[in-house]
Amino acid sequence: MPTRILPAVGDADAVRSLTTLLSQLPDAEPVAPVTDSTQLVDTLARLAAESVDELPEVVVVHERIGPVPALELIREVALRFPAVGVILVTSDAGPGLFQAAMDYGARGLVALPLHYEELASRVHAVAQWSVGVRRHLGAGGEDVFSGVGGTVVTVSGAKGGVGTTLTAIQLALAAQASGRSAALLDMDLQTGDVAAFLDIQFRRSVVDLAAINDISPRVLADAVFRHDTGVALLLAPGDGERGEEVTDRAARHIVSALRSRYEVVVIDCGGQLTGASAAAVEMADTALLVTTPDVVAVRGAKRTVRMWDRLQIRKAEETTIVVNRYSRGAEIQPALIQKITGTGIAATAIPANFKELQGAIDAGRVHELDGKGAVRQALWALAGELGLVKGTEGALQRRNGKARGGERAALTFRRRKELGR
Repeated sequence: MPTRILPAVGDADAVRSLTTLLSQLPDAEPVAPVTDSTQLVDTLARLAAESVDELPEVVVVHERIGPVPALELIREVALRFPAVGVILVTSDAGPGLFQAAMDYGARGLVALPLHYEELASRVHAVAQWSVGVRRHLGAGGEDVFSGVGGTVVTVSGAKGGVGTTLTAIQLALAAQASGRSAALLDMDLQTGDVAAFLDIQFRRSVVDLAAINDISPRVLADAVFRHDTGVALLLAPGDGERGEEVTDRAARHIVSALRSRYEVVVIDCGGQLTGASAAAVEMADTALLVTTPDVVAVRGAKRTVRMWDRLQIRKAEETTIVVNRYSRGAEIQPALIQKITGTGIAATAIPANFKELQGAIDAGRVHELDGKGAVRQALWALAGELGLVKGTEGALQRRNGKARGGERAALTFRRRKELGR
């Protein structure tokens, strides 16, 4: 059986030399190269949606691939497509990079300039490994991530108190109720209220995963709290100061692990930007920014959108505003908010009706909101608009342009925070 090899190379000269050598390998079947990280992940996702058997056995990643750095891209591929073996091609073949590449999930490393014998040997070994993994997956291995990766939605607030946590919870509940496996991650690390809104006691939190580089399904399951509704909860720490332990890199690993395990991952990012929440927003397929139709909140939304753009976390047109506590008589209407912020805007606005919510919030039972209530119906309609509910088309993503999860430049808050000083 021929070995299918997918080169991921951004440099035109490197593409020619690599594809020429790959075509000379025995029993090799090189496929058309991809030129950036976004194209690579999209190609693998499309093939995996058909069948694991459609995936190439080997992906060869050049060190100058972009916009996501090579090691981060390897981590993403290893978590989302465990049946694919990744080889890193690099000019630095020292033990330090070799160890880092292995830690990120690569199965081999080939030094530049390329040599036929070394490349052939490494491709052969990685292809054999890939075939073995596929046999394991076919036998129903339980401790291996599988699937093309779920949809990640972040919910951020223009400021505190605009309804971010309620929105995130209801989106996850709607997805789970429709038959999709859903996870809710509380990335409001210092003041997260998901546990309080659902009146649960917990031992483990997202902090327990912060120092783990290789988050297996078993490790993830130990950290997750399974709610009565079926939604998997990964909660913020009870001691807010421990939130600093969740770095931007840890957040990437955690979000990637959740994406690989659940069909829908909703992340409550709160109203403040941290390195971890910035990484989550950057990786998200859809980034929601919740605001209320008042001057202070809309100014906050505009400020947040501009900050995300300056830090190269997310462009304005890739952000979707959700208007909460909407009423037809409000001076500030959704169309004006869209014009002020330069973002997309959700067609579903959440009506102002605190009486419907007060009892459930005070009791910590927001999962028991009346299904006939206007607020709950609007939030679940929003889930349908986003394509989180089975059978929906994701109209909002088509209209505003779906952002690439984990495939945009890894220019994180930690490395860009000096812009805000």
